[in-house]
Amino acid sequence: MAKKRIYLSSPTMHGEEQAFVKEAFDTNWVAPLGPNVNALEKEMAEYTGCGYAAALSAGTAAIHLALKLLDVKQDDVIFVSDLTFSATCNPIVYENGTPVFIDAEPDTWNMSPAALERAYEKYPNPKAVIVVHLYGTPAKLDEIMRICENHGTPLIEDAAESLSSTYKGRHTGTYGKYGIYSFNGNKIITTSGGGMLVSAEEEAVKKATFLATQARDPARHYQHSQIGYNYRMSNVTAGIGRGQLLHLEEHKAAKKAIYEQYKAAFADIPEITMNPMNPQGDANNWLSCMTIARDCDVTPDMVMDALDQKINAESRPIWKPMHLQPVFAAYDFFPHNGDGSSVDEEIFDRGLCLPSDIKNTPEDMELLIKTVRDCFRA
Repeated sequence: MAKKRIYLSSPTMHGEEQAFVKEAFDTNWVAPLGPNVNALEKEMAEYTGCGYAAALSAGTAAIHLALKLLDVKQDDVIFVSDLTFSATCNPIVYENGTPVFIDAEPDTWNMSPAALERAYEKYPNPKAVIVVHLYGTPAKLDEIMRICENHGTPLIEDAAESLSSTYKGRHTGTYGKYGIYSFNGNKIITTSGGGMLVSAEEEAVKKATFLATQARDPARHYQHSQIGYNYRMSNVTAGIGRGQLLHLEEHKAAKKAIYEQYKAAFADIPEITMNPMNPQGDANNWLSCMTIARDCDVTPDMVMDALDQKINAESRPIWKPMHLQPVFAAYDFFPHNGDGSSVDEEIFDRGLCLPSDIKNTPEDMELLIKTVRDCFRA
């Protein structure tokens, strides 16, 4: 019989989701928009303290609308975290903007303030900065915000992976002019797919909602004075999100326990280092990651192969840096290190994401830890 699959990070349902979805069916609100959408926006705004929220079809849509709100146009420069998923950067190109990639710093694996300052020396007037809170760990927001304020640049927070993470007691996604969250199936909570744009500016969120609803003018007939998008969340999927939101803190605690268990289990293996935490933040530990010392004979591929082949466990590489992606090869990159070497490349070369599913049983965790440890035995 095939071994049970141990997932990287799969959805965890609780039952309340079905009640909200059933309500949508019972009231025939199965088309886009409806009471669940309105309620999810309100509940997310209350949970995060963001002010106002627009429920959308994806986190990518939220980034795109944030750029539209900033009136990004052809050749406008956007500074963006380099160590991320391509969805962070693709909307820049949708608007014919120019992404300029900023290396990570080793303390949190997030955008390097030093590299960001160097980018301003070449590009003094970027239209925006997009910072990612990688794997749920808050970036060095004080330093990044100070740099942005000194240069008069609006900040967008890609908090797709960091919902429930806080920095100095305040939720990630609420520091920048705009913040975005993702409810993709592997995130800490899910709507099966979906995302959210948040801001303290009510008029901005109203404008984003208008654009996301095909930019239909308030006329009796169908009239459009500008290009819009079909980006709104459906009432059915919003119902899933409402049920999930009730368990967000529970999911966060379980993710944190997984990280701490891995960290303790590998503490005696000097070649292994777990992904770093920001001491000024409280991470949601969406994915637990590790890097392997460069002088070690064990490689990330060897560990991932052992997990897959021996115990049918899903792991994956660290995000491949954007400046190494063929589609973005023509764009500028600013490294963290003064010698021109890249922190991102080192993390990518030596790192992997460990199975971080909150449904892992104690037996699963014991098996995962043993399999990784066995790779480092002489």
